[in-house]
Amino acid sequence: MRLIAENLGGERGGETVFSGIGFALERGQALIVTGPNGSGKSTLLRIIAGLLPAAEGRAFFEGGGEEFPSVASACHYLGHQNAMKTALSVAENLRFWRDFSGEGFLGVEEALETVGIGGIGHLPFGYLSTGQRRRAAIAKLLVSRRPVWLLDEPTAGLDKASEERFAGLMTRHRGEGGIVVAATHLPLGLDRAQELKMGEMSGRTEGGAAERLPQHRTQL
Repeated sequence: MRLIAENLGGERGGETVFSGIGFALERGQALIVTGPNGSGKSTLLRIIAGLLPAAEGRAFFEGGGEEFPSVASACHYLGHQNAMKTALSVAENLRFWRDFSGEGFLGVEEALETVGIGGIGHLPFGYLSTGQRRRAAIAKLLVSRRPVWLLDEPTAGLDKASEERFAGLMTRHRGEGGIVVAATHLPLGLDRAQELKMGEMSGRTEGGAAERLPQHRTQL
């Protein structure tokens, strides 16, 4: 399986934010997207997820067969917002996302135990602290199986122990053949990850990537 972006361009408010983004990620690989606020990190992830239209180019998924024919069908997207109903219990929220995403993976309680908040599934999501909310949102990645994780500032609101736990989850996902694309300002503890630096006119991305081209154009 491969996640591929070809000549991707993104717009915000009718203005070009980036163009010429290209990369190909194989099973077990990770891409860290960095750059200042406004450089298009979140826009890039939303385009890959199919939540925003690309201004140019395309993102697609190879090797998923009938089960994962597109990027949208193959990916979990974790954005800035946790995408949980505050009036529903944590367990009800997770059951909704499991049914929506299809193909159950971990049970709800097992997923909560894995992210360190076991025993609170009965509580309304709105009762949780900021860190607990983020960990419950991370549990969404575990209740159903999808090979691509698109993560936008995934560790926002987490303490150090939770950050380390999440790093372990990403490592396990990659070890099982999954792909991770994460936009972040903070280290995520991902070994052998490529890096895409947004919003720079020159320089070189890490992990064997090609040089950034002019006018916010990048290829990996």
